[in-house]
Formats: sequence, C-alpha cells, structure tokens
Amino acid sequence: MTINQELKNVVVQRILPNVQTPAQYLGGELNAVVKDHQTVRGKVCLCLPDMYSIGMSHHGLQVLYDAMNRRSDWACERVFAPAPDMEQKLRDLGLPLYSLETFTPLSRFDVVGFSLQYELSYTNVLTVLDLGGIPLRAEDRDLGDPLIIAGGPCAQNPEPMSTFIDLFVLGDGEESLPAVCDAWLEARSTARSREEALLLLAQRFPWAYVPRLYRREIQPLTGLAAVSPNADAVPSMIVPAILTQFAEYPLPRAPIVPYVEVVQDRISLEIMRGCPWRCRFCQSTTIKRPLRYRPVEKLVEAAWEAYRNTGTGEIALLSLSSSDYPLFDELVRELKRAFDSIRVAISVPSLRVNEQLRVVTELLSPERHSGLTLAPEVALDDMRQQIGKPIRNEDLIEGCKRAFQKGFQRVKLYFLCGLPGEREADLAGIVDLAEEISRLGRPYLGRPATVVANVSNFVPKPHTPYQWQAMQRREYFAAAHQFLRRRCRMRSVEIKCHAIESSLVEGMLTRGDWRVGHAIELAWQKGARFDGWTDHFNPQIWWETFQELGLSPEVYIHRPWDTEALLPWDHIAIRQGRSYLEREHQRSATQLVQLAGTQA
Repeated sequence: MTINQELKNVVVQRILPNVQTPAQYLGGELNAVVKDHQTVRGKVCLCLPDMYSIGMSHHGLQVLYDAMNRRSDWACERVFAPAPDMEQKLRDLGLPLYSLETFTPLSRFDVVGFSLQYELSYTNVLTVLDLGGIPLRAEDRDLGDPLIIAGGPCAQNPEPMSTFIDLFVLGDGEESLPAVCDAWLEARSTARSREEALLLLAQRFPWAYVPRLYRREIQPLTGLAAVSPNADAVPSMIVPAILTQFAEYPLPRAPIVPYVEVVQDRISLEIMRGCPWRCRFCQSTTIKRPLRYRPVEKLVEAAWEAYRNTGTGEIALLSLSSSDYPLFDELVRELKRAFDSIRVAISVPSLRVNEQLRVVTELLSPERHSGLTLAPEVALDDMRQQIGKPIRNEDLIEGCKRAFQKGFQRVKLYFLCGLPGEREADLAGIVDLAEEISRLGRPYLGRPATVVANVSNFVPKPHTPYQWQAMQRREYFAAAHQFLRRRCRMRSVEIKCHAIESSLVEGMLTRGDWRVGHAIELAWQKGARFDGWTDHFNPQIWWETFQELGLSPEVYIHRPWDTEALLPWDHIAIRQGRSYLEREHQRSATQLVQLAGTQA
C-alpha cells in the first residue's frame, strides 16, 4: 500500500486536532500525484523550507513537481517546514516529518531537494532534515541516506549552507533535477562510499557543486574564505544549467489546488525567463540569463488547460519584467478575449516603468484587482542612472494617471534605502513621488489615491556589480526610516519600511562563507525558526550566535572589498562572467563620484 496509513492515522487522530491550520499537513489536494512506490525506480521529495501557505504559492515548485511526475519511473512528493506547534507535536510523539502525498518519512526517499529562495529560511532546512530523520551535516550521512540537494537564487552563494547540503544544482532545474536524480541512483549502486558517489556526480555535471570536494582558504584581503577544488577531478568553476528549449518546455497543466488559503492563489504562467535590463543592485538579472520567451499560443493553451483543471479565478503573467515580453499586448488581449466572459482576472505582478506603462494600464482590468504594483526603486533620475535602471518619472506619472482614469484606486511602490551614494534628496524624493502620485487620483476618484511606499534596506548581493560594496549600518537605516516617516504628510500615503535587524541578518547570510554555517546550526539549536516571519524572528539569537563564534558584521557586511579579492562565491560562474561585474562596478564608482558632487 502506497500511503503509510499507520503514520497517517496517528497524525490525524493525535496531532491535527491540536495544531493550527491542520489541513496544511494532510495532503490529498486536487491534482496532487500519488504513485505506488513499488512501481517506480526512485522517489524524490521537494521542499520549499517555509510554511505551506508560502511553499504552495511558489511557481517553481509546481514546475519541478510536474517535471518529475510526468516521468513514470519517478515519484515526486512534497514537504514544507512545519510550524512550531506541529514541530513540537512530532517531537513529543517521536514521529518523523513525512511527505504530503504518501506520509512517507523523509529518510526513506532517494533524494530530498530544497528550493532556497531567501536566506532567512535557512534554519527551516535544518528543522526539515532533523525531523525527517536525516543527519544534519553532510559529512555524517552514509551511502544509504537520501541525497540532499538544493537550488534557487540562494545557491548562488552556497557556502553558508555547504555544511548541510550534499550537492547544489546551479541554474535552471527542469532538466538538471531529473538528470541528477537518475545519476544518483546509478552512482549509489556502483560506488563504495557516499563520497565516491558524489564525486561521480560532480565529474558528470558542470552545474553540480559538491562542497565536500573543495577546500576553503581565508583570504588576507577580506578575511573571508575562498573556495578551490581538492583535486583536478572536479571543476574549479561551476557553471549554471540552461534550459535552452524554454519556449517549448511544457508549463504545469494541472497545478495542485491548495486546501487552505495561500499567499498567491492563482494560475501562474512564466512568460519569459531573464531580464533585458542590467540593474546593478539586482541579482536576478545576472543569474537568470539568457533572455527567453514563450509563444502566445502556448501560453493561452496552457492557461485554458490549467483553468479547466483548477477553476482558479486569476491568471498571473510571471517574469522579472513582464511588460518587456515582446508580444505582451497580443498576449493580454488574447487572454482577455478568452477569459473575460467567465470573469477570470489577468494580473501582471512585475510591470516595467517605461513608456509602455501608459499602454499597459489600458489592457488591465481593475474589477478584480484595484491596485497597481510598480518598482521605481529610487525616486530621482540621476540615482537611477547610477543603479543602472533607466526609467523616467514622467512615464511612471502618466501610467498611474491612466490607471486612475480606468478605475484603479491603489498603487504600491517598491523602493530601496541605503544604496551606494544615497543622499537626503533621494530619501525625500521617495515621499515626494508617492504623494504626487496620490494626488493624481483626485480628479478621477474624488479623493487622493491610496499609495503604499514599501522601502527595503539594500543588501549587496553576490554576483551583482555591488557585491564589493559595504552594507549600511543599522544607525543609518534607522535615521533614514525616521526621516521618511516624518516627511510624509498625506494620510493617503503609507510608508512601510522593512525591519532593519532582519535585513542585517540577511546580509550576514547572503555574503557569508562556510563558517556562517556554524552560526546557522547554533542559532537553530537556540530556537531560530521562520526568521522571515516578523512574529517568529528573534534577532537577539543571531547576534549572540555571531558574537559567540567570532563572526563580525564589520568583516562580512560593513566593509567594502577590493575587486582583486577572491570572494566566497567566486567559484560559482554567471553567464556574463566576473569581468562584467568588475566593469560595471568601476562604472558605478565613476558615477558615484559625479553623483556626490551634484545638488539634487
């Protein structure tokens, strides 16, 4: 029998009546795939290490789940990080964490794969491994334990999690995940040890990084550890996997319909991968290249089939910059023609602020969604030139005006605070721009439009031209946030600033070397869980842990680095190469000198 009925009975009878949102631990949703384990070659369990409501909103998880389950010889199942109440109940009863499809303990899978989307989920990975009956540290696993793999944007600096992950998959996962799963079964059947099996995988795939096959050396220029191979048998540079047939690769036609309310309850269509722009602060624009598109007819067909299989009332067009899709107008018109009569909304979460924004708002409907979401990042044009985002306020203003004319009532704007060269005028510009947009709504709505300005604290990310820059200190962010709130005078404008402490911890985790892994483990032992959630995050645990281990924020996040220095992630390649980042960094430095001499 496929389902572990004994474990399921205990969970249903003794645990679920005593935890919040029990349906998230039950499985059995519409379109979930349950296979008989006795009829397949291998079993893989995928995990986005956060709560069900977050994990089930992630399009990438649905894509990989569909890719593996289209194969008859593999069973692909899911698991998410249990909330603290569920974790405690499992521990009290001595029960393992299990997959949602068959209640199979994680230790019985051949492969367990993590999608690392944000650094503050790292401690949840340890919870999943520990509750699943899998040794936390890669060095403590033997040949019979599952292969623990990880991918996603956080894998661009794999070192902080290198203690716990056997193999990182860099780049696109649609073809690399099945390939590494197949290769693991083959290697495990012939190898005499786990390390030998992992070596076979590292030699076979240029996009596979096996941390145990590399050494770390502290660099005098940074005080951080750079990575190099232990032997000639493994590559010195890991290159990303590229899905070259993106246009033809099938989208999920029957995505799983969650039992409970999730953050993004919609049909997701990835219309484009990559971004045509080169914003210096943005990691995604460097790691998602090359730029690839799907044809309109395939997208409309996939949307119809997904709708028939789910009944979901919203279709979201996903990409880093959806309005830069070359056939955007045609696609939206075709989708509206197909779905307007049955009142299925078309949403575009990532609109580009350019001259096309004036047209885009004409295509979108405010009936289901009264708000528009845009990311100007900064408010002044000279700062935009410095960060490499060539957009104009006049396009933003005109696009918002047309949106209000059409009936939109809210605008959400995303800004960054703490960028290199930031001036008081840049902070003032955030409030001034938000208030100007709010006033635009009065002639059409009879009142100022509601504008929410979300201000994030800038974290210099690996593989961006800003990776050598220092991050601002908490005192700077605190003063900037206070300035923004004091300057805002309109009740229709809300300034929402991201939590400073979580941004600083994120900086430590994203820019760290392998030693940060010790902090992740110790913080987890001290109780760190769901650090991306405001009501769970305890920054004191992290700062005490960093201090205890001698990991100084001055070294990791508050000190600029020379471009000649080797960084902890330099063994991970990007398509444009490190030389591109160096050139952009130098251009930025030149512009920063010019910016410092201007009076905005």
